[in-house]
Amino acid sequence: MLVCSALAQNNAYLAYIENYKKLAVEQMDKYGIPASITLAQGLLESGAGRSFLAVKANNHFGIKTGDSWTGPYVLKDDDARDERFRVYRSVEESYEDHSLFLARRGRYASLFTLRRTDYKGWAKGLKAAGYATNPQYASLLISLIERYDLHRFDLKGGLDKWDMAGGNSVGQTGAGGSLAQNGPLVMRCNGNYYVVARWGDTYASIGKWAGVSERKLRRYNEVPKKMKLQPGDIVYMEKKRTKAARTLKGVYHVLKAGESIHRVAQMYGMKMSTLYKLNGLSANDVPHEGMRLLIR
Repeated sequence: MLVCSALAQNNAYLAYIENYKKLAVEQMDKYGIPASITLAQGLLESGAGRSFLAVKANNHFGIKTGDSWTGPYVLKDDDARDERFRVYRSVEESYEDHSLFLARRGRYASLFTLRRTDYKGWAKGLKAAGYATNPQYASLLISLIERYDLHRFDLKGGLDKWDMAGGNSVGQTGAGGSLAQNGPLVMRCNGNYYVVARWGDTYASIGKWAGVSERKLRRYNEVPKKMKLQPGDIVYMEKKRTKAARTLKGVYHVLKAGESIHRVAQMYGMKMSTLYKLNGLSANDVPHEGMRLLIR
């Protein structure tokens, strides 16, 4: 099961989304292909930008040369040995060609009659039209879209202030890096935006960067006035939801050594009071390794 947990998301995938979300939205506005579909295909086909084709050919969608391609190509084994794949001068060119590849081929024409918010219809339609041979292709796209909340980019105004504010990709800020120099990567869990604290970050510095008072940040994240922020802590930019995501109904979290009720609440983007109530606990109860907590 794919759960909405702030720690269940792959950093390389998050960095890819951060780098190319604006490009995917631009392509959606230009051609009508859901940004969620473009990003999910890019993630899947390029291994979040780390595949041979992505690195050597800027080819993020696994598009082969076909009969019409007159540009450069690279050879790679796929369904057969030494198949020819298109080489692009830039990732932007790869995204543009992906859009044209779908828009100009009759077998994909029915997809453009779907709403751009119908990512499931698009995913199933791509598989039915023969974009990929993997029988699980549609399911893989849908899973990526839902795990990383990519369908938010399909909505009008999908790039909101937090999407526009995101700074460095994961792993690019060294020890001691400050928010004033490098903005953090903004992510989402359970419909709320959050960042992961880095070395040297404080509630005050994150608040200054985000334009949110330290007092509000502490209230949003249910931490007392004097509690210090530690590297790896999850910091929500807005009030958390009362309950965890609906997809987590009936799911249990097993506490690991050192995990607290607060840590679990942050992981699932929910309030601590809900966790206490669901599990018949009080604030005086001491959590222990192996304890099973009902999430929703």
